[in-house]
Formats: sequence, C-alpha cells, structure tokens
Amino acid sequence: MTAAVHAAAPGLRARRRRSALRTLAFLSPWLIGFAVFFAYPLVSTVYFSFMKYDGFAPPTWVGFKNWAYVFGDYPYFWPALRNTLWLVAVMVSLRVLFGIGIGLLITKIKTGAGLFRTFFYLPYLAPPVAATMSFVFLLNPGTGPANTILESLGLPAPGWFTDPAWSKPSLTLLALWGIGDLMVIFMAALLDVPKEQYEAAELDGAGPWQRFRSVTLPNISPIVLFAVVTGVIATMQYYTEPLVAAKVASGVIGGSGQQFEPGYPDRTTLTVPQIVYNLGFQRFDTGAACVVALVLFALAMAFTAVLMRRRSGFLSAED
Repeated sequence: MTAAVHAAAPGLRARRRRSALRTLAFLSPWLIGFAVFFAYPLVSTVYFSFMKYDGFAPPTWVGFKNWAYVFGDYPYFWPALRNTLWLVAVMVSLRVLFGIGIGLLITKIKTGAGLFRTFFYLPYLAPPVAATMSFVFLLNPGTGPANTILESLGLPAPGWFTDPAWSKPSLTLLALWGIGDLMVIFMAALLDVPKEQYEAAELDGAGPWQRFRSVTLPNISPIVLFAVVTGVIATMQYYTEPLVAAKVASGVIGGSGQQFEPGYPDRTTLTVPQIVYNLGFQRFDTGAACVVALVLFALAMAFTAVLMRRRSGFLSAED
C-alpha cells in the first residue's frame, strides 16, 4: 500500500501543478494589468520621490529632500490639501444628500416624472470644461444673471468665484448642478425598496421621517456607501473644474505668455491634483510631484479604509 501511495504521488503533484498553471492562466489578464498599471507605477513613484529628476537628466539620489521641500517650503501644498479635504467633507456629503432628496422627489411624482428626470440628468452630460465656463459666467458678480436676480430681490450678491469666501461653495454648487449620476443610482435603489415594508410601517403608525429612517435608509444603505466611497475618490482627484473656474474668473482663459495665479482667488480653488501637475509638468520637479502623488494616494486609501471599516453604519444586518 505504501508503494502504491508513493507511485501515485508524482501523478498527484503533476495534477496539482497543472491545476495551478490553469488557475494562473485565467488570472493572468488581471495580474498583467495589476503589474503594469498599478504595481509598477506605484513602485516607480516611491522610487522617484527620493530622486532629483527633471525628465531629461538621469535621476540622482537626494533622500528625503523632496519630502522636506513639499512639506516645508513648497507654498501651494498646504492650501491645496486644506481645500481638497474641505471639498471631500462638504461636497461629497451635500452631493449624497441632494442625490437622495432628488431621487425621493422624482419617485413620488405621479405626472411628468420623465420630464423631471431628464431635467436633472442633462447637466451631468455637459462636458466639464464647457459646464464650468458657463457656470462661472452665470455667477459673474458684474454681468451674471444670478446676481442680477438676487439684487432685484433685495438679497446680497456674493462674489462667487472671485471671492475667496465663496469660491469653494461655488464649486459645490457646480457639483450639485451635475447631480444626475447620483440621482439615477438613488432612484433605482429607492424603487427597489419593498412596498410591503412601507405598508407595515404605516400600519404601525410611523410618520414620513420614521419610514425614511427605519425602512428607506436601511434598504438603500449599500448604495449610500457606494456613493460616498466613489465620491471621496473622485473628489480627491478633482482637477478640471477648479482649474477652469480659477482661470475664467481671473480672466486668463487661454493664450501663451499669460500669467496665472494657481488657485485664484487667493489659492482657495487650488487642489492637490493641480499641484501634482504644477510640480511635474510646469516645474519639471518629478521627485516633488511624486511625493504629492503619494500623499494623495495615502489619503484616498485612508478615507476608503475608514469608510469600509465603518460599513456597518451603512449596511443592514442582512448585508
């Protein structure tokens, strides 16, 4: 019997090896993509963060000098980080709340729901550059119709994108205007809530707020978690809208030789992705750009990890 076991062992090992190779073959597209598009860029970013490299001359080792420069001497890092964290906290929260509110409103409409869905979804389809330019012109404190209407009603007219106190709230209004993506997601989730649960809650005497808190929210909580996580990641990469808004509001729309202050007005629209571009492609300081990119990556991972660890606050017990 022992001889039979020893005789069968090579065949068993061969079958296991073939099974492992077959599994590896099925995994190979993902493994290649992970290695080429994530692992290699991440390792290279860490490597270049300790190098002096301008994209032309060979990189030279400088240790932690790039890190010291970014955290201590680069004037745009801390304002950009504060602005990005403000947008993550305020913009993401308001977009989720506004998306749920619009979704609830449209699911309750009996007549013309399709028209309202189209009305709220169309702004999301607008190209980011064109939408931002249009929004800045609409909110122009001198000639924009928004302030004209406010002044005719006797209300204060803010400076919007030209006022440091209003520039980030203006970007938040722009994000809320393009709420169509979250509206569609939340509408689908709301329509999927079992009507029997609403009927049971109503028989128990639950009011509108109690029905929302006890029935609606637990059922749509996985979608809320999805919206928050994807919103945080997208806001950490927020680049086009604040850059275009700052350029248009400052009067620098295009053309060579024009001077532009990043983050106009007063660095309040400056975000972390903008300084990655500024360091890497305008100053050709690849090492410092890699440091900022790693900080951005670490923050995005930290936010996502915290949200996923606290997912019990979003997901019901059945999930």
